[in-house]
Amino acid sequence: MKSFSFKAISAVAAISASVAISGNALAKVEGDTITLGSAISLTGKYSTNGLHTQRGYDFAVDRINEMGGVTVNGKSYKLAIQYYDDESTPARAAQLVERLIQQDGVQYMLGPYGSGLTKAVAPVSEKFGVPMVEAEGASRSLFTQGYKYLFAVLSTSEQYLAPAVELAAAKAQAAGKDPSSVTIAMAFENDPFSLDVREGVLDAAKKYNMKIVIDDKLPADLSDMSATLTKVKAIKPDMLIVSGHSKGAATAARQIDEMRLQVPIVAMTHCEAAKVQEKFPAAANGFLCPTQWVETSPKKDKYFGTAAEWNADFKKAYPSYTSVPYQTAQASAAVIVWKEAFEAANSFDTSTVRDAIAATDMETFYGNIRFSDQGNNIAKPMFMRQINASSGYDAIITPDDMVWPRKADY
Repeated sequence: MKSFSFKAISAVAAISASVAISGNALAKVEGDTITLGSAISLTGKYSTNGLHTQRGYDFAVDRINEMGGVTVNGKSYKLAIQYYDDESTPARAAQLVERLIQQDGVQYMLGPYGSGLTKAVAPVSEKFGVPMVEAEGASRSLFTQGYKYLFAVLSTSEQYLAPAVELAAAKAQAAGKDPSSVTIAMAFENDPFSLDVREGVLDAAKKYNMKIVIDDKLPADLSDMSATLTKVKAIKPDMLIVSGHSKGAATAARQIDEMRLQVPIVAMTHCEAAKVQEKFPAAANGFLCPTQWVETSPKKDKYFGTAAEWNADFKKAYPSYTSVPYQTAQASAAVIVWKEAFEAANSFDTSTVRDAIAATDMETFYGNIRFSDQGNNIAKPMFMRQINASSGYDAIITPDDMVWPRKADY
């Protein structure tokens, strides 16, 4: 399925003859419109997060266009996005990115949702020398392949849940216990992102000699975690750690609620995207949730102002959001990178624009963005939040901010 951001529809309808751009590639710049491309999960397993990502992209495109668009060689251009639905399937995503490049002439890419899909499309954009700024592929292994055209605005996945282990160690010490006494149960989807998250947890646990009492790798269809949670109920670990994208988070929260599990520390990825607080408020009370971004951050930029202002404006545009997932915020940040890179390059040549992306060093509402030679963002930390049944998601700045042990509100 093919779609455009809603602002792009009228822009693309008004396209005039193609503009030939000198350099290595004939880029998709037609009339007064620069077209970015993305294969995105609008159906299938990742459709929830795919929609969050698409809305973040579209929101930034709309804002940039409202502010005058992109200026290259003294001429103003509007941004548009050409989407295809990758159906949450890596092979399909790779096919569609090649179609965008080879058939549609799109030479500037925004990433898909998720590490697995990003791993599938990165070799395609690399093969054709097409820069891709991605916001949702956090797997560390993406940045060990020597890619020169892949850039990510988010922190890498081994950092996601390691801070939860650090918090557990701090709380144990504060209680007069040795951190090595902390026992951990883990359940991870057997996919690139979650396995990278697991490696970060293992490294942090090893640092304190903590004992892993359950280490389950689960299949992609995370509709049932009861076997793992039954073991948790019997063994009674100090900490339960889960990573399985939105479906995994929703399944874990639902079954924790059904089984009335009381674990002192529960940490999981994708809390907000899965809306676990809204759907399972009793069970989710006290969950630790890693986040790439918090709306209380003091970071700001000229497009959206502060993180709080971006958050408020996005909710006005999309009133159904009571809490905006970080996936949406980082998608908007990726579009800002494209805007700044075009203007820094003052060119549409893909190699020149690629070099401008690589030289990015800026502050955005989402956080600082500066890319390593491998393409990952090395200027922004991960954050941790804790679900509070009465106040929502509380940011944890120091261990003293964490409620421990958590108690489900049954």
